[in-house]
Amino acid sequence: MTSTPAPGSPVRVGLVGLSARGGWAPQSHLPALRHLDGYELRALSASSGSSARAAAAKYGVPLAFGSTEELVRGDEVDLVVVSVRVPLHREVITAALGAGKAVLSEWPLGNGLAEAEELAAAAGRAGVRTFAGLQARSAPAVRHVRDLVADGYVGEVLSSSLVASGRRWGPVFEPSGAYLLDRANGGTMLTIPFGHTIDAAAMVLGEFTEVSATLATRRPVVHEEGTGRAAPMTAPDQIAVNGRLTTGAVVSAHFRAGLSRGTDFHWEINGTRGDLVVTGDSGHLQQAALTVRGGRGTDTGLTELPVPARYFDVPAIDALRGLPAYNVAAQYARIHADLTRGTAHAPDFAHAARRQGLLDAIERSAATGARVTL
Repeated sequence: MTSTPAPGSPVRVGLVGLSARGGWAPQSHLPALRHLDGYELRALSASSGSSARAAAAKYGVPLAFGSTEELVRGDEVDLVVVSVRVPLHREVITAALGAGKAVLSEWPLGNGLAEAEELAAAAGRAGVRTFAGLQARSAPAVRHVRDLVADGYVGEVLSSSLVASGRRWGPVFEPSGAYLLDRANGGTMLTIPFGHTIDAAAMVLGEFTEVSATLATRRPVVHEEGTGRAAPMTAPDQIAVNGRLTTGAVVSAHFRAGLSRGTDFHWEINGTRGDLVVTGDSGHLQQAALTVRGGRGTDTGLTELPVPARYFDVPAIDALRGLPAYNVAAQYARIHADLTRGTAHAPDFAHAARRQGLLDAIERSAATGARVTL
């Protein structure tokens, strides 16, 4: 049996990974759900009953469970939200699908392509709605750029180039982020900021048909913030990708770890009639504060192209503008429409598996030195 909200009733959410100690979920999912009509945060689960009860008491959540299995079996949850570390995604998602629940999983979907494809296939067999947290494509500035390109602002796109900073994976790491250092855990600069950003770029410009890539770990030893403790890092801290899109346009993207004294996000789209430039404060396009500028025809420079008010189309979340929760909330609004009206605005598990296929092609190209066709 699949779980769907009753007509006119709120979508009842069970959140896996909301901790009283803080983290991403309290910064993003919690404020998003609290600002939006049509959702009710009914339950949470944690690694133990005591942890769950502490989080429920702190955030005012009615139901607290000490395991995912208990949460997904409950008949008071329509949508299971997965906000745990990547290595735990498979276990949580599999349990939710087995219980016939709709699932929103943070990105990346799986720890590697094989796991993502397995989860997408399981979702297809379960016959439930699934969603992947690729919220950069819900950002007003990104949607504005998509429409400018589609409406011919630059003419035919000839090429696009992007340089960005990954913010983490630099010389110093936060204690809570130690697991990100190990490539085997699946939460790397390639999968997280690069993955979010390249997904949005593909939404704007089209899909890749071939890629060539170089990945490197230039700082194999990094140090913990505060203590100075040395730790090994196997995740790549340099990503250089070039490729070709279905349109024939040529794309290059370079992500560097940490933050730069120079450019932390610069994305150019160059066409036969004009140019667009998007700048921001980091390569995390799903969170970055963005400015769009453009010029075309006889323009000799760039002019700011403010994001029109129509892209801020969910008034209930206006208070979240400028916060990491805004784009998460914007995606939740689209998910609500998908669940209650049968639309397909938000990316699903099948989309997420295809996007992880692109990242896998990048890794294969870097490992072999060969151009990979998609």
